[in-house]
Amino acid sequence: MIKKLDTLILRAFIGPFFATFFISLFVLVMQFFWLYIDDLVGKGLDLLIILKLIMYVSATLIPLALPLAMLLSSIMTFGNLGETFELVAIKSAGISLARFMRPLFITAIFIAGIAFVFSNNIIPVAQLKLSSLKYDIIVAKPAFDIKEGIFYNQIKDFSIKIGKKDKNDSTIRNIVIFEKKFNLQDNVLIADSGIMRVTPDKKFLEFILKDGWRYEEKGQRFSSNTDYIRLGFKEYKKVFDLSTFQVNETSDSSFQYDPKMLSVRQLNYTLDSLEKNNKKMFIRNNQEISSILSFAKNTDSSANAKSSVKFIGIVNSFNKIIPDSLKTIIYDNANSQLNNVKNIADFQADEFINKQKNIRQHEIEWHRKFTLSFACIVLFLIGAPLGSIIRKGGLGMPLVFSVIFFVIFHLFNTFGEKLTKESVLSASLGMWLSTIILTPVGIFLAYKAMRDSQLFNKEFYYRTFRGLRKFITNFKSSKSLTHEQ
Repeated sequence: MIKKLDTLILRAFIGPFFATFFISLFVLVMQFFWLYIDDLVGKGLDLLIILKLIMYVSATLIPLALPLAMLLSSIMTFGNLGETFELVAIKSAGISLARFMRPLFITAIFIAGIAFVFSNNIIPVAQLKLSSLKYDIIVAKPAFDIKEGIFYNQIKDFSIKIGKKDKNDSTIRNIVIFEKKFNLQDNVLIADSGIMRVTPDKKFLEFILKDGWRYEEKGQRFSSNTDYIRLGFKEYKKVFDLSTFQVNETSDSSFQYDPKMLSVRQLNYTLDSLEKNNKKMFIRNNQEISSILSFAKNTDSSANAKSSVKFIGIVNSFNKIIPDSLKTIIYDNANSQLNNVKNIADFQADEFINKQKNIRQHEIEWHRKFTLSFACIVLFLIGAPLGSIIRKGGLGMPLVFSVIFFVIFHLFNTFGEKLTKESVLSASLGMWLSTIILTPVGIFLAYKAMRDSQLFNKEFYYRTFRGLRKFITNFKSSKSLTHEQ
């Protein structure tokens, strides 16, 4: 009987989980495209590049879609079972809610493991490919599209104007082409008509011009000795290079040092190397400053307190023992040394701040591998009890509650990451902030669900407020009677 109940709950969960997972992933992918819409539109991207972009984006967003799907599907599953009174029947048979939730809790742990595998092994590769492809798309020029009556200057060293294009977009009329070669004057090509076409390999644009003139002026600038050439033609072929319009493939090695492209093992190795470099930096900094301050070489670490007091006395009388003729030279040397030390200290401080930022960024990515995975379990602990309490299936009420809790999770996750980057919180606290806050909420909801709480029952609150209102009315009436007596 218990095995049949486990099968029942798993079958009720699998359908909503896959449906909500793909819906969540679709929404997150659309959010990415909406964010980069200005960089993608008008670039002439072919279907293969778009499919590769969708694939890489989807792979990087799976660990974020899994917790949201886990939350929404668990609310829907237990809400449907509560709405059809199946939970009541199961509890009346003496089976506790905790025992009934156990197969889904094991499933949540399994899904959390899948999320970690994606975060640790697949996302670094997908993020590397995505960064390189996104860079190539962003730096690519807009797609080739010459409009009527407007000068088109996206082709290097040329400005093209077409008076009219026929319906086939191939036959063109009243063509003007300026060749910007930075000579005395721009060379000009004028033609009455022609044919515009792109070569099959899409690397060149060909203009077959008819009945036109070419104007060119040769010679040195600011000189009257120039040659003016006018060439008439019946047919003239002009070729333009379109290689800059294509999306080039940047090497992945250009982005491989980003912490997002590293696994947990690689992050551990990198963090250890960064910490060792910090220690070496402190030793090097002390050596650089000591080399400037000559008196630092003569310091004696074993000097006792008596010699220190004597040294202080010498320093206090230092102004008295310097001859007047040497004061200017000594003070100038001292100021020069102090300025050198200050410059070195400022440079070292900036270097230290940058190194600390780099370390924090690696720590953030290390903790992110685990926080998004553990979020599947935390949001399940919220969604399952919440569904059994509200007892509403479908996409109405469950969707509202899932959006509320996921927004809370995402906000605290973002706040924690930002506070970690600003060195307000440590990475171990900032990146786990949402988990620390939502785990007690899940425990509280589980406690209420196991005791059949009426936390979201409208009738319960209606009866409570009605009784409270009745009590206040009776209290006021009794008080008025006492006052009259």
